[in-house]
Amino acid sequence: MRTRLIIPVVLAIVTACSRGSVLDKQQILDRQTWWDNRDWDWYEAKIPFFESPNPEIDATYYYRWEVVTKHLTYGSPETGYTFTEFIDRPFWSGTYGSISCPLGHQFYEIRWLKDRRIVEDFARYWFETPGAEPRSYSNWYGDAMWATYLVLGDDRFIEGVLPHMEQQYEGWIAEHWDAEHGMFRWDGMHDGMETNINSRLTRDTFAGAEGYRPTLNSYLYADARAISQAAALLGDSVTARVYTERATALKQRVQDELWDPERNFFFHQFAVDELNGVQAKSLTYQTGKYAGSVYGRELLGYVPWQFNLPDPGYEAAWQYLMDPERFFAPFGPTTVERHDPQFLISPTCCVWSGNQWPYATTQTLVAFANLLNNYEQSVVTKDDYFTLLELYALDHRMDGRPYIAEAANPDNGSWDGHNTFYHSEHYLHSGFVDLVITGLVGLRPRADDSLELNPLVPDDWDYFALDDVSYHGHRISIVWDRNGDRYGKGTGRARGLTVFSDGRAIANSPEIRRMVVPLGPTATAAEVDRPDNFAVNNGGRGYPVATASYSAPATPPFYAVDGNYWYHTSPPNRWTAVGSGNATDWFAVDFGVSRPIAAVKAYFYDDGAEVLPPASYDIQFWDGDTWVDVPRQHRSPSEPTGRRANVVSFPEIMTSQIRLVVAHQVGASSGVAEIEAWGRGRGTADGPLPEPTAAARNIAFNAGDGGFPSASASFTSPGDRLGHLNDMQIAFTRYSRNRWSGYGSPNTRDWVAIDFGTPKTVEVVDLYFYGDGRGLAAPRAYVVQFWDGEEWTEAQVRTRRPEDPTASALNRVRIVPVLTERIRVVFEHDSPAYTGVSELMIWEGSW
Repeated sequence: MRTRLIIPVVLAIVTACSRGSVLDKQQILDRQTWWDNRDWDWYEAKIPFFESPNPEIDATYYYRWEVVTKHLTYGSPETGYTFTEFIDRPFWSGTYGSISCPLGHQFYEIRWLKDRRIVEDFARYWFETPGAEPRSYSNWYGDAMWATYLVLGDDRFIEGVLPHMEQQYEGWIAEHWDAEHGMFRWDGMHDGMETNINSRLTRDTFAGAEGYRPTLNSYLYADARAISQAAALLGDSVTARVYTERATALKQRVQDELWDPERNFFFHQFAVDELNGVQAKSLTYQTGKYAGSVYGRELLGYVPWQFNLPDPGYEAAWQYLMDPERFFAPFGPTTVERHDPQFLISPTCCVWSGNQWPYATTQTLVAFANLLNNYEQSVVTKDDYFTLLELYALDHRMDGRPYIAEAANPDNGSWDGHNTFYHSEHYLHSGFVDLVITGLVGLRPRADDSLELNPLVPDDWDYFALDDVSYHGHRISIVWDRNGDRYGKGTGRARGLTVFSDGRAIANSPEIRRMVVPLGPTATAAEVDRPDNFAVNNGGRGYPVATASYSAPATPPFYAVDGNYWYHTSPPNRWTAVGSGNATDWFAVDFGVSRPIAAVKAYFYDDGAEVLPPASYDIQFWDGDTWVDVPRQHRSPSEPTGRRANVVSFPEIMTSQIRLVVAHQVGASSGVAEIEAWGRGRGTADGPLPEPTAAARNIAFNAGDGGFPSASASFTSPGDRLGHLNDMQIAFTRYSRNRWSGYGSPNTRDWVAIDFGTPKTVEVVDLYFYGDGRGLAAPRAYVVQFWDGEEWTEAQVRTRRPEDPTASALNRVRIVPVLTERIRVVFEHDSPAYTGVSELMIWEGSW
């Protein structure tokens, strides 16, 4: 059962009108006591601030911004930023872990970020990054681009992404358009809605029931409309007309084919005959085992309103949403009606037959706000909207603090069974921020030079404020102060509902009502600053390479250059020097080529006990001969601070390596969640970055282009790949699938070997063992061997850390240096499990 947060309410007002803000941002942030990411400067600079009389909604609003930071991923200097869905990067994700399924929700959230770099990088990622998969799942990319434009108001943005919008739509046409039926065709699993009540009527209960769905067809109606509107804005009347006609035709097909007037709802339509008499072109439960059932409704029947698709006259569908006998639940809504013959609250993932899925709840609340704003109806009210939004806010809880995983029990709010370790934590597959801004507060983005406002807040609220919103290039604040004594005292601000633009009141009403306020032309945005982070390495490249004077086995260096930062105790995503015994330690990044560096960011970890921010630190660079302190440093903050970026800026230097030197606090160690090294390496031509010129320091690394170094093994599981053994990609998570393993081997011992093709001096062997708690584990024992020209000889070990082979950790063996063409590691499997290795690295020298 969820517990409500107890948050002290402190009046957070800025009384100096000249500051241009309504709220004291630091006081607002200080109200929440659960923060992982405590980078107050980041929040104050990049997000709109919100305050209401409801501390639960407030807490969830800020938590969801923190979730954004957990999934923000810097992929590479060529790509820039993207976002993940899961906290890990599962095998079905695209480059850098992004998945197309939630991209629509993600864009609707981040369009409110006051950081164009992040927004624009993510928009470009899907079509400019090799290995991105923009149509691996159904989504509404085109609509999301137009929705982002409605917030930015910048024609340059929509002009830049319109070719991608068209490319996406034509891809859908090529892959999923059924010309004979005049609709798009796919299955529920590729909506991200696996094991649903339609697929469970087929042989493939997980991904079956190919058909015509309210989801994909509504998404592509919205995408077509978006392309039409963008083209018209940019003066392309031909394209605008083509896509208007496509949208109009598709809308009619959805209403004609997917609406059941007897059950007053939109349904899935089967494409082909299925088991037990389910007939092609029939809707859910019109034929087959449950033919004639009055049920069959799924929450996806509200998706058409998410995009304002239905004409007036279909509003009767909304009678079921707030009915406890239908969709409404204490922590709902359920994804299927309560009394459906296949209703199931599943104890494990992933079943879309009854559980509360935040993905669908977000869609429903967006649709609900559209219904209240754009349709005349009396079926549901704004009080119903608030009830559902508040329940959704409360569902973001576990152990008394904000949290979200994949799906919840709609009756008690538990995430159990849908909260896989190092996978489901803080899941970014839904929205909430946009629901508060566009629904509750009622800022309705539009393309013209005006601001539309229609709050859906409860009538008994005496105040709320949405502050420092970037909208059409203006700084907007929306304030409701019934009596003028909360935000107006000492400021000259009026009571009632007031809209401020750039610090100036532009509209006021004594009561909450719909308003359309002239705003003036979009303020011209400055060119987006695009420096490069040269420290990141997401695998598959020999450089940059991270090393350290000492690394705790469970927190090796690669975590600190993977483009992500978060500060959970578990799962870890950090380098630490726990156990080093040194007063100081260092962490270095070698770029493999000289780079222009003008800033370093160190995201210090702080668990309040074993790992603390360092007592002091230095930033050094390699001058070609020795390590030198970077001159003329400016630090923000001035003292080492945990759980935030510590930014060190300085006049640009050219160097091939940077190093962080930390002096540990007494009785503690130091660590970083991420190290970034920023500069401008491509210049005004925006050409490719210079490639590293140094030979790979990891002499086992093979970029996948054949030749040497080459890997071999006595046995490789058919489900794994030998090439993953030495590709510089390390992943310990259950769904990573980046490993070699001996799973299924007939042997009690197996080996892997690296052939360098030429003699190398070997001194260090690093093994990253993989274990899943089931069939794969670290070996019971292992030995390192080298080829002496005639036979394999066991290497003489100087140190082995940790002593016992350990999964999800760096296992480092230092040997007496040997000159050899080949290295082999022989494993004794820890039966009944088999050995798994995510990565084998070999180094010529020590450091």
